[in-house]
Amino acid sequence: MDMTNYADLLNAARQQPEPQRLLFVFTQPELPDGYTDAQNQDFHAGTGGVLAPRMCTDKALDELGDFADLVAESRQMGQDWKIVFIACLAGRAGAMPSTEEAQTHLTKMVNSIQNGAIANYLACDKDGNLVQFS
Repeated sequence: MDMTNYADLLNAARQQPEPQRLLFVFTQPELPDGYTDAQNQDFHAGTGGVLAPRMCTDKALDELGDFADLVAESRQMGQDWKIVFIACLAGRAGAMPSTEEAQTHLTKMVNSIQNGAIANYLACDKDGNLVQFS
């Protein structure tokens, strides 16, 4: 399935044979430690920086509405963000993964993002459009 936005992701998750729990890591660009003048200029031009995790959560597929609902819920947490990384955690034998199981995967996800290893995750901007990094 060709995905271009958050709604496509939810549709794909609903088609899976096992129940899905979605993992979300919300990030905000910031300057890296020891940044150079060029990095500072790129950052202030809106094209540079590193994506630092600000908050994370997990949701069963049936707990999710549209992307506007996710954005509204994230605002209640009081942290600004620009890109959200998303992964799916599949259940087993028809059982939904628990929030406790999801926490282990969220921790790994946060660590991966901090290390720049983002290829295994989908990324959406605040409008729910998928973002690709080059």
